[in-house]
Amino acid sequence: MMYSRQYAQQLDQEDCLKHFRTEFYIPNDAIYVDGNSLGLLSKRAEHFVIEVMSDWKIHAIDGWTDGNYPWFYLAEKLGKMSANLVGAKQKEVIITGSTTTNLHQLTASFYHPKGTRTKILADALNFPSDIYALKSQLVRNGFNPQTHLVQVPSTDGNTLKTEDIIDCMTNEIALIVLPSVLYRSGQILDMQRITKEARKRGILIGFDLCHSIGAIPHSLSQWGADFAFWCTYKHLNGGPGSVGGLYVNQNHFGKTPGLAGWFSSSKEKQFDMEHELTPANHAGAYQIGTPHVLSMAPLLGSLEMFEEAGIENVRKKSLRLTAYLMDLIESELASYSFSIANPRQDHERGGHVLLLHPEAARICKALKANGIIPDFRNPNGIRIAPVALYNTFEEIWQMVQLLKNIMEKESYKNYENKRGVIA
Repeated sequence: MMYSRQYAQQLDQEDCLKHFRTEFYIPNDAIYVDGNSLGLLSKRAEHFVIEVMSDWKIHAIDGWTDGNYPWFYLAEKLGKMSANLVGAKQKEVIITGSTTTNLHQLTASFYHPKGTRTKILADALNFPSDIYALKSQLVRNGFNPQTHLVQVPSTDGNTLKTEDIIDCMTNEIALIVLPSVLYRSGQILDMQRITKEARKRGILIGFDLCHSIGAIPHSLSQWGADFAFWCTYKHLNGGPGSVGGLYVNQNHFGKTPGLAGWFSSSKEKQFDMEHELTPANHAGAYQIGTPHVLSMAPLLGSLEMFEEAGIENVRKKSLRLTAYLMDLIESELASYSFSIANPRQDHERGGHVLLLHPEAARICKALKANGIIPDFRNPNGIRIAPVALYNTFEEIWQMVQLLKNIMEKESYKNYENKRGVIA
């Protein structure tokens, strides 16, 4: 029964979030399971882009202070709307910059090599962009990344062990930057314990939340993390290149940011045009340039939906979707050399499933030809991310049946086993 379409339809009927699906545009009626790379456009996001552009049309320069959503305060407003998603106080969150820009800002602000503590601790499985940024920050401080970037190794190529991370917290480490969820395998790191161990050793620690925000709950303030940063175009559905976000623990307020700029200023002092910066007394101090207002507008709609849905409900459905997907894979695809490489336990599994197969690139192309949009990761990974706000259990059932058909007929052999320009 649980492997039938009727069972999947029953799960959809019981879903308390099912009404949100009608809020999204589903391209070409595809089964879209790539929301951990780019979330879909919602009607609310579209509405707020039009509304913000209307303010530009009507108010022109006065849109900074007039209209329904004055641009001068928009980063703070969106920060407040995001705070619950990361478990922070409202003043600790700001929407600004991009993932890598914010990492540069936070590293410049919190990496202070001194005495024996001169190294940065990261990991061997992180997204390359973070590693590029950390290496460049080491170079600008006069250190060789080959010796001063310590990367926690993986024993299986997909996951990290908490004990291995803790073992690397030596008296040479000045700063730790780790992902909350590994982008390839979807493993959730034990952020609470890792943060506790870092604090015991007097090491500042921050997290990249790109693959967790909007998919899992966080308690950054309670855990005592020093900082965090993220993008908003994956699970938050903010649109391609939408503005990033960052969190700074209130214990660090009042300090001058490592990379100061126009919007680092206290709002009350910003237009005094003084050449001495008076930083904002909240996370806004870590902004640099003028907000990208039109790229922030979709978040007014996207974050509003998260406020209504509740991150706990989103997480609950996400876990059910990925568990159902794994059950179907093991039941229907057992004879086709697939292996599930993501963690199975709920507390260790993020918002996507990682399937490994030697013909992964070909299989992804065949899936796309059949109206299913997954994500290929070199060399042999297929990431499938059923998103709680718009994917259904019936879609998961349909996808597995189509994948089974592709494998039975070997139609994937019609394609080259090689990634496209963008995987």
